Amino acid sequence: MRDHPRATWLDPTSGEHLDERALLAEMATRQVVLLGETHTVAEIHRWQLHVATVLRFLRPNIAVGFEMFPRRVQAVLDEWVDGELGTDAFLDKVEWGTVWGFDAQLYLPLFHFCRQHRVKMLALNCHRPLVTRVGKEGWDAIPENERDGLTPSAEATPAYRQYLANLGLGRGPVADGAAAPPSSATDRFVRAQQTWDRAFACSIARALQQPEPEPPLVIGIIGRGHLEYGHGTPYQLADLGVTSTGVLLPTTSAQIDVSHASGISDAVFRLDEPDPEAPMPAKMLKAIEEHKARVAAEAKVELQ
Repeated sequence: MRDHPRATWLDPTSGEHLDERALLAEMATRQVVLLGETHTVAEIHRWQLHVATVLRFLRPNIAVGFEMFPRRVQAVLDEWVDGELGTDAFLDKVEWGTVWGFDAQLYLPLFHFCRQHRVKMLALNCHRPLVTRVGKEGWDAIPENERDGLTPSAEATPAYRQYLANLGLGRGPVADGAAAPPSSATDRFVRAQQTWDRAFACSIARALQQPEPEPPLVIGIIGRGHLEYGHGTPYQLADLGVTSTGVLLPTTSAQIDVSHASGISDAVFRLDEPDPEAPMPAKMLKAIEEHKARVAAEAKVELQ
């Protein structure tokens, strides 16, 4: 175990303290920097804003991509950045309450940052019913004209499948010997999760291909489960030829166990203790509980 004081960065593989200026200067040279989050924690969104601000200072040509928006509302994000919409009208036009549903106050400082500085906002997500369909039917069953611009995901590694199996049971990544058993529900979960991973990666890769004097540094605001240990979106980005990707994560823990955290990200920042978490949308809570119950029931059957 290594001590991790507040307001410092650690290398989760070595446990060594990192110089913030050197770390962020190096991150500013990457093609992509992904800032992981827990959606309901305000302190994490403040941290994302602070990191994005520093990266913009170091490299003014940035774009910020958001998991929270499907590609079909990209034009609304452009209107917002262009100053054509007030806050309420913006949230209404992006269908925030139904498409995402988490407290908008958690994210508005990031949105206003982009608007104030005319920073391109990118809608990274896909049409949500596509995720459900791929989970149930598999990618090959989806007609090409209904794939929302996605290409097929690179096959999940065994390590990612195990990570998702444990995540699906609410355990998070666990040590060897405490692995959750695979199940058909896990297969569906992997297919669904990879659809999101690939959607984010495809949208980021497209942004890097836009005709510019030089490509922007794309900063991704994405749930940490899509980023940890090089799985998920970083893995899909590499498959698309985007190999210069940084992953930064926050923590509130006063210590870090390098035997567990090794490889989880490029660096981890120690936050203040957060305010109480914002409520999770009821429909999401219900979906999570239904999934956990299904995974547990199918695993029990397969073990008998």
